Order: sequence, then C-alpha cells, then structure tokens
Amino acid sequence: MGVEKTDRASALALTPVSRETEERLALLVSELLRWQTAKNLVSSATLGDVWTRHIADSLQIHALAPDATRWLDLGSGGGFPGLVIGICLMEKAGGHIDLVESNGRKCAFLRHAARITGAPVTVHAARIENVIGDFVGKVDVVTARALAPLPQLLEWCKDLLRTGALGLFPKGQHLDAELTDASKYWKIHASTVPSVTDSAARILMVRGAEKQADS
Repeated sequence: MGVEKTDRASALALTPVSRETEERLALLVSELLRWQTAKNLVSSATLGDVWTRHIADSLQIHALAPDATRWLDLGSGGGFPGLVIGICLMEKAGGHIDLVESNGRKCAFLRHAARITGAPVTVHAARIENVIGDFVGKVDVVTARALAPLPQLLEWCKDLLRTGALGLFPKGQHLDAELTDASKYWKIHASTVPSVTDSAARILMVRGAEKQADS
C-alpha cells in the first residue's frame, strides 16, 4: 500500500465517513495537490499526510456538532475545515457553510473545489471584521482553524456566541496559556475535547463569552 493510501486509511479509521463522502474528499485532496504548486494553499510539510493532517483533522470538528446545518468558517485558507465540513453537509438536508477568506487566490481555489465537489458552500472574499455581523443569529456553529489567538477569536465571534452559535476552535499545545490570557478580559463558557489526530492538541468548544466588566 502506498504512502497516500496508508495515510488515507489511517485517517478514515479515526474519522469514518460514507463511501460517497470519501469519494468527494478524495476529489478535494486531488485538486488541492494539483493547485498547491501554484497557490501554496497549505504548508508543504503537511502534504505527505494530508489525509490525517487536514481531512481527518477537519472531520473531527464536524463530528462535534453533527446535527448543525448552518456553519461559518473564518479564515478558511486552503479549505480546512470549511470545505471538508461542506462536503459532510451534502448528506444533511438544508446544510450550508459560509467560508470567509481575504486572500483572493485562495478564494479562487475554494470556489473551484466547492463547484467540482458539489458542496453547499458560499465563499466570501472579505476581511472577517467586515462581514461577520451579517451572520449574527443565522449560524449554528462558527469555526476557525489556526487563525488567531483566542482573545481575537472571541472578539470577532462574541455576537455569534451571544445569539446561540457554538464556537469550535482547534488549538495546539498552548491552549491553556491562551485561556489564561483570554480570561483576563472575558468570562468564557467552554469545554475542551482531545484531538484525535494530534495528542498535543485539543478542540475548544465555546458556548458563550462575555467581556469582563472592567476590560
């Protein structure tokens, strides 16, 4: 079995999906690799285990809110987790995800990948602060992967959280430090779950956040 097939099998053992979803994810990976040389969509160091590092890492986020239909992904970059979640939502009536990305070249890839996979995705070529207000009260889940420190994420997402959205933020080994820093300014209602793809990582599940009175 080749390296790619081994990585694919290992990733899907961690985060199983239907055959139809697997085929669409394989199409996404194929297009990512084809575009990578020109667009530098993800770190080249992650291409050898793209299924584990990007596909499974994104699938586990969707698995934390499997009943949610309206998603928002901030700073979507090369499409993780946004495009992967979009592909998962093809199996859910009314499922849709909005992707916000300010890099025009990455937006071109996001739109292309959404088109060829058929994923229910809308791409917004914009800065987060300029469009996030449009989604208040309209999304079930907001996510952001490797985008910004927690205090900044909370500042962007505070009104989404206030109106019922769940925040799912994958974080690495420095999460405790980020929580300590954020707690100086925010009262955070959150829990964590371990990452299935990285023993040093966790996913922060934020159900609410309010600014401290003296901040």
